[in-house]
Amino acid sequence: MQSQATPADIEGVCAKIVALGFKPHIIPGEQRTAIGITGNPGPIDPAEFESLPGVADAIRVSKAYKLVSRETKREDTVVRVNGVPVGGERIVLCGGPCAVESREQILESARAVKAGGGELLRGGAYKPRTSPYSFQGLGEQGLRYLAEARAETGLGVVTEAVDIESFDLVESYADCVQIGARNMQNFSLLRRAGRSRKPILLKRGMSSTLEEFLMAAEYILAEGNYNVILCERGVRTFADHTRNTLDLSVVPAVQSLSHLPIIVDPSHGTGKRDKVIPMALASIAAGAKGLIVEVHPTPDRALSDGYQSLDPQQFAVLAEECYALADLLASRRRVPLAVD
Repeated sequence: MQSQATPADIEGVCAKIVALGFKPHIIPGEQRTAIGITGNPGPIDPAEFESLPGVADAIRVSKAYKLVSRETKREDTVVRVNGVPVGGERIVLCGGPCAVESREQILESARAVKAGGGELLRGGAYKPRTSPYSFQGLGEQGLRYLAEARAETGLGVVTEAVDIESFDLVESYADCVQIGARNMQNFSLLRRAGRSRKPILLKRGMSSTLEEFLMAAEYILAEGNYNVILCERGVRTFADHTRNTLDLSVVPAVQSLSHLPIIVDPSHGTGKRDKVIPMALASIAAGAKGLIVEVHPTPDRALSDGYQSLDPQQFAVLAEECYALADLLASRRRVPLAVD
């Protein structure tokens, strides 16, 4: 739509789409609104819409992931989590423990993240673990502790929903609902996330291709939730020196194909505490819009993922260096390059 298109213009286009038997998707932007069309069995003649009031252009989307595609929406999407813009001009840091273990632990973690420069708090109340005998999380009690940490620090809460049965409860406490790597292709869960009013953080599956990653996001947008943040967290390869192989090439690849913001998880991406800060810096250099990092007051006593968690001092160092690098890169983009 044109930047000056009125609500009546947008409503008129949607009415036309519905009259043709298809489904309209209004995707707001900072400057312009895009309207995606799904449900059509084949190509639609752009002339059906080009003459309607307020329409700037009608574009055929060639990608299978239609609503996620940059063909549908050219400008970057900015997703607000508890008022924090993810996908904007500045990077966003989200930190916290892998799992909520106790009230004291999550409050101490939240204070450390806040003091270190983070703006969002992560922490799992429900934990899908490889072993059925490992710590599975505190459930609703953990969600209550996260809400208490938000009330004290002001940090927005990012926490995972592991199944449809717990989604409503997680949604009622969270500022952003995470869909973990193991559930990236749990299509019924993705559809439920698409009906949520909360932003969704979608992690890339352990062995998924770029197209599979974007198609998973498409499931969410197709249900009407356009506030999706993508997260690269490493993929499985032959490498044995890290837990996973952090695929930073996917960051510019996603940004070329999709308008959705992408952040990086260097904790799961490496599985090694000493590699988290270097790969966090590499993520910012690659263009990631933010980071989600595991932070624990006493990592060596953590009930899960302690070996890849930073302590509060290490998180403060990460934040300082990442913000400095982001500022440097932003200043270089503002200065025209000299041409001989």
